[in-house]
Amino acid sequence: MVDDPELLLALLNSRPVLDGAERDELGDERSGRAWATAHGGAGTAGELRRLRAVREELTEVVLGKRAPSVLAHALEGVHQRPVLDDDGLSWELVTGADALLPARAVLAWAWAAEHLPGRLRPCGNEECRLFLLDRSKANKARWCSMATCGNRMKARRHYERNRPQAQQ
Repeated sequence: MVDDPELLLALLNSRPVLDGAERDELGDERSGRAWATAHGGAGTAGELRRLRAVREELTEVVLGKRAPSVLAHALEGVHQRPVLDDDGLSWELVTGADALLPARAVLAWAWAAEHLPGRLRPCGNEECRLFLLDRSKANKARWCSMATCGNRMKARRHYERNRPQAQQ
């Protein structure tokens, strides 16, 4: 399996809502190519189509809206090849160039589901579309970022508790 939670989170979080508007990092060819190559992909049109589809499916799987089997197509034809060099044995993921990055993302999800069960989840701020991978010992992280969503949610709860009662 591929231990790459950063790739998984980057893909899941590639459609943030900023100032009330969605910014899709895979939305157009130029930004999608830049995102893919920054994460080890080829940046081809075919790869971007596959990444967009896998992103939607991973989102639905993580949210519990679809079964993991929906991701099976991303692993068709994928295999690992042993590579022996001066550092020892390692395994190389082998598939077509357009399928490699989406397959790595699905394998990263499978790794997280196995090794960090229940720790990949959506941000607790309902207005946020981002996901987090809770690595805390207590497994109680609620927000994608304490600096943004955490502060907003805490301030909102404080205001609700302390707001003046409306005059009747």
